[in-house]
Amino acid sequence: MPGRDFAHFSPALVSLGEPDQGRRPAAPKAARRGSSSILLVDQDPDQLFPVGQHLQQLGYAIEYANDGERALAIARQWTPLLVVLDKILPKLDGFEVCRILRRESPTTATPIIIASIDADETDRVIGLELGADDYLAKPFSTREMVLRIRNLLAHNAVGGISVEPCLRFDGLTIDVARHVVLIGDQPAELTATEFRLLELLARRNDFVHRRGELLEHVWKAQSNADDRTIDTHVRRLRQKLGTAGHMLETVRGYGYRFKGRIAHAHT
Repeated sequence: MPGRDFAHFSPALVSLGEPDQGRRPAAPKAARRGSSSILLVDQDPDQLFPVGQHLQQLGYAIEYANDGERALAIARQWTPLLVVLDKILPKLDGFEVCRILRRESPTTATPIIIASIDADETDRVIGLELGADDYLAKPFSTREMVLRIRNLLAHNAVGGISVEPCLRFDGLTIDVARHVVLIGDQPAELTATEFRLLELLARRNDFVHRRGELLEHVWKAQSNADDRTIDTHVRRLRQKLGTAGHMLETVRGYGYRFKGRIAHAHT
């Protein structure tokens, strides 16, 4: 199949057309942007085109970008549900785009998957340190990428696995329903994965979680996640929690425990 030329598209938006199978009606116009869109970024859009087709058949609007600056323009305009980033991009590389998305409030908690031909441990750790929720090596199968996207979106859904809408500890509030964490009265900017990890630990206050449990419940089918992945996320989470970071305790040779003093809700 000849490569697609995306150079003629507007720098602000590159969109996938309607599916050619004809079995599924087009999504309503109101649902084709913003909170229903997924942004796929690769210097060669053909690489992610099969993923985009599959996701569109599931009802998602798809936005494409083939360089870092265009990716940021689209993300700022539409605040997508999720972003897939190639590490190697013209103008701004995927790591820098990830760093900027995490710094800007509309996309602070947007799930990000970095896909790259560079998949050694150093690159994976850097990607996770910058705030990516997952890191997938190229070449990958369409099925695996779609599965990882769906898992992240399911975990990031409003309500998620929540039972209580708000968890309150002295100096720390985890508002599950609104997906907000407060240190005192100041918000902490967490990624979707960091939020899931904190919620899981906090729901079983003073309980020690094995690393294997955390991998199973937080990372699910992400086969490249390992103990180093957990340690990286916990370290970054402690830093973001600031004065409440001490509540995340390391149990040497076993795993992690959340230990917070439960605060009474105001009535």
